[in-house]
Amino acid sequence: MNEVMKAVQLHAFGGPDVLVYEDAPKPVIGAGEVLVRVHAVGVNPPDWYLREGYEMLPPEWRPEMVFPIIPGTDISGVVEAVADDVVGFAIGDEVYAMVRFPSGLNGESRAYAQYVAVAATELALKPAGIDHVHAAAAPMSLLTAWQFIIDQGHDVPNPLQPNQHVPVPLEGKRVLVNGAGGGVGHLLVQLAKWRGAQVIAVASGKHEAMLRDLGADAFYDYGKTKVEDELRDLDLVVDAVGGPQSSRFLPTLKPGGSLFPVFGLGYDDGGEAARLGVNVSTTQVNSSGAQLAQIAPLLDDGTIRVMIDSTFPLSEARRAHEHAARGNLQGKIVLAVA
Repeated sequence: MNEVMKAVQLHAFGGPDVLVYEDAPKPVIGAGEVLVRVHAVGVNPPDWYLREGYEMLPPEWRPEMVFPIIPGTDISGVVEAVADDVVGFAIGDEVYAMVRFPSGLNGESRAYAQYVAVAATELALKPAGIDHVHAAAAPMSLLTAWQFIIDQGHDVPNPLQPNQHVPVPLEGKRVLVNGAGGGVGHLLVQLAKWRGAQVIAVASGKHEAMLRDLGADAFYDYGKTKVEDELRDLDLVVDAVGGPQSSRFLPTLKPGGSLFPVFGLGYDDGGEAARLGVNVSTTQVNSSGAQLAQIAPLLDDGTIRVMIDSTFPLSEARRAHEHAARGNLQGKIVLAVA
């Protein structure tokens, strides 16, 4: 008889109302895997892209999916079982991970659940200095920020450009982060500051106090100021919002500067970047236990802080997605697992 657990599943694509909290089969680990009893789950944009059936992707990019689907990628919890061939983890270890991303875009990451099977290569020991809620909030957002501006750390082919993304040196550079109040943005601010950059944060006015506290040297409220009309001679713009509007930041950059749209789909500057001598580059975040282990000391000692917008019980994932849809989040949404 298969064991069961509680999980949030989809039986159809749609709005938050398609998220159903119910019994699901408890995963069985295979070679190279660790079974984690989940304590908290981070909520990320790919969770609602999946829930909607990836409507924002070109049809040829949409993965084949089979219902029921358990969404989610980011977890923090305690090791329940370890495959015989796994070294470095033991039952009872507190761990965190971004599970099977982007390989699990077809719904195979399965994190909105009481238990998840994780490849040991994607897992790291949880930083002791933070709780499970903050650890679960970190993986996707922090790995995205890290792989964009510190170290890509993988050579998976880039679907959005022919060349691999290469971060640029940050020490002493003027760096603008757009969308700085959100899950990825507030971590970009801190990492750039840690690496010695002068950081300009652009966000909604409600985020100013938080972002100055996290180290931003200057702040612009996008509701009051069009920074593309005000700023010049920047070395790097990291646009955590991304998409078709990213090209508006090109005039703010000095020749030889760089624009990194975190969401690269739909970006098109009509050749303006080349005319201005500006480098535009994006990448796709990939799971990495090694990088989470490398980052853990920064979370442990408070060098990097993950801000929590709100927490919801796993059983109320629907409400969490409704809250996310309202936008203008300050940090991350997390699901607490009973």
